[in-house]
This record gives sequence, structure tokens and C-alpha cells, in this order.
Amino acid sequence: MSTLDLRPLSIGQLLDRTFSLYRRNFLLFAGISALPNLLVLALQLVQVILMPAKMGVARPTVQEFQGASSVFTTVGVGGIILLALVGIIVYFVAYLFSQGATVYAVSELYLGRATTIGQSLSRVRGELGSLFGVILLNGLVTGLCFLLLIIPGIYMACRLCVCIPAALLENLGPRDSLERSYKLTKDNAGRAFLIVLLYVVILYASLLLFDIPFEIGIQSAAHDPSMLRVWTALLQVGNFIASVLVTPVFTIATSIFYFDLRVRKEAFDLQLMMNPQTSGVPAPRATGLLS
Repeated sequence: MSTLDLRPLSIGQLLDRTFSLYRRNFLLFAGISALPNLLVLALQLVQVILMPAKMGVARPTVQEFQGASSVFTTVGVGGIILLALVGIIVYFVAYLFSQGATVYAVSELYLGRATTIGQSLSRVRGELGSLFGVILLNGLVTGLCFLLLIIPGIYMACRLCVCIPAALLENLGPRDSLERSYKLTKDNAGRAFLIVLLYVVILYASLLLFDIPFEIGIQSAAHDPSMLRVWTALLQVGNFIASVLVTPVFTIATSIFYFDLRVRKEAFDLQLMMNPQTSGVPAPRATGLLS
């Protein structure tokens, strides 16, 4: 693939480039999103299988309730807590891999190099700790702003939306990546908000599309525990498909937004032209452009 035309983009052009890049490389980005999240889906399906059958029966009798409770007694509270902790860990690891690998894939395509699902995922392995720190610190800062007032929380989420590309492509730590994102997005919070808003709309629309049929099935199977399990499993599969299809949109958009900000503020396109054989993303010039 040839190097993309690096130039300042309007918000419409940025979103058009996002969907064009996704469409041309659908199998790459969908695969990056799907492979790590298959572990999450598998764990969710195991939880559905272990779900006590009698718990799905409307208004269970005392005997049925005691029978269902005996399952929890057998497994034990410790087992339930352990399963929940494993689920949280698996989810975060899958999220880190899918986010990081997508950023790397977009970067490779921008630099005119081909990449694969395996190559993109393998590059994340050495960055998991740093990436986790970035996401955790971002969540704490944004969450604190949301606790103060909703609008400051939304504003901060927009200002920090390119912290993951900054962390991975510039090899920055958690604090430096957040500061870098905050500086890059100065005077561009409105454009970032439109990206976030579009992603939220698409995500919830897809979840409704995939969830509604299965939710109806769950309601209709309230008196049939075996079918309740089936519909619940299908609901998890629907959520998985929706997440796999939609999540790359936001990561691709924020990665392109990161490059666009660097083109606007740091002449990234000229840096790339002067260093065409660079093995990575050229570092920002120390010219005070971000002050």
C-alpha cells in the first residue's frame, strides 16, 4: 500500500479517511479486534454454561431455589470471586492487545508498509505494562473530572483521546503520554468531541441491533431454563460481534487524528519526507510548537 496523503484534514475528511482505511483493510482490523476478544467470549460462554438452570425459572419454588443455591455452595464464594477476577484480567488483556495492535497497524499503513494481524499483535507484547498504565491513568483523570461535573469530564476525555497513539508511537510513559495528548489537542477539542460522539452513536446502535432479538428471546424463554441459556449465549455472541465491528472505528479515527494533529502542529509530513527510510514514526521536533 502506498503512503497516505499526509495533509491537514477537516473533520469530514478525517472521518472519511477512517472508514476508507477500515473498509480497505477490514480483515486486518476486524481480526486484530476479534482474536484477543475470543478469550473474553469464551469466558462469558463458560459463565453461561455454569449458570444454575433453576435461576432462569420465573418464581422458583423453595425446592428449586435451594437446588440452585446448592450450586453456589459447591463452587464456593471463593470460586465465584476467582472467576470474576479472571474475567476482569482477560478483558483488560484483550482490550490492551486490540487497542495497541490497531494503533500499530494504522501507523504501518500510514508509513506505506504492509502489516499482518500477527505482526501488529506481537508488537504489543512488550508494551502491555506501559499501555495499561496509560489507560488506567487516563481513566482516573477522566473519571475524576466526571465526578466534578459532566461537561469537564467530556472535555477531558476529548483532550486525552490521542494518548494511546502518543504512548505507543513515541514510546512515552503514562504521564508523558497524557500530557502529550493534552498539548496536541489544544484548540481541537471540538473535533475530538465529534469523533467520540460518532463512535458512541455507532456503538449503541450496533448493540441495539444485535441485542434486541436476543433480549426478546430471553424474555420469551423465562420459563425454559435450557432455552434461557441458549438465548443468553447468543446475546454474548451478539455483543462480541458488535464490539469487534465497531471498536476499531474509534481507534483508527483517533490514530488518524493523532497524525493529523502532528501534521498541523509539527509538520509531520515534512519530517516523514526528510526521513523516508525511518523504521518508525519520526519524533516531534523540539521547536516549542506545543507550548
